Amino acid sequence: MLRIGVLVSGGGTNLQAIIDKIESGYIKDCSIVTVVTSRAGVYAIERANKYNIPSVCICRKNYQSLDEYDDALINHLEKNKVDLVVLAGFLSMLGERFNRRYEKRIINIHPSLIPSFCGKGYYGIVPHQKAIEYGVKVTGATVHFVELEYDAGPIIFQKAVDIKEDDTPEILQKRVMEEAEWDILPEAIKLYAEGRLLIEGRKVVIKSI
Repeated sequence: MLRIGVLVSGGGTNLQAIIDKIESGYIKDCSIVTVVTSRAGVYAIERANKYNIPSVCICRKNYQSLDEYDDALINHLEKNKVDLVVLAGFLSMLGERFNRRYEKRIINIHPSLIPSFCGKGYYGIVPHQKAIEYGVKVTGATVHFVELEYDAGPIIFQKAVDIKEDDTPEILQKRVMEEAEWDILPEAIKLYAEGRLLIEGRKVVIKSI
């Protein structure tokens, strides 16, 4: 049984997508054992409560250094025997200690087609704003393994979403979530749980069944 820790900072729509796929039986042999939020009072906590998933707020501002914050997160995840860390809209920075402790066991969903509109400062609504400003015709989402550099780890999946003439950043954000993020993040977790994701250099190879 794969034990998953999901880290979130907001409403938890990607968390819900994962829960739904586990509840339906599409993702097998895994369980979300803890939800960690970076802010108190976010709606993701209510989603966790609905499914009796323990949740906790571990806020960066309560720690003097990034190392101390890393240690607090690591201690909590180790206490819950977490095998895989899923960043599902988690906006707090993770440091070297955390990345080293969970190397090749952290996956993230990013709301663009990496390497476009990614890196430091590109989170939340920003990638969608920039995509519209640049006039690109296609954007999307990327699921990748996490490394210390922002949005630079090996890519697992990408899914494209067309940008429409009348899109606002908010409309585009919603459509990217619905058409891409909620699809490819659970799929990546499914394959990880099945032991089918292999990292070879900078590439992720999917083993056949």
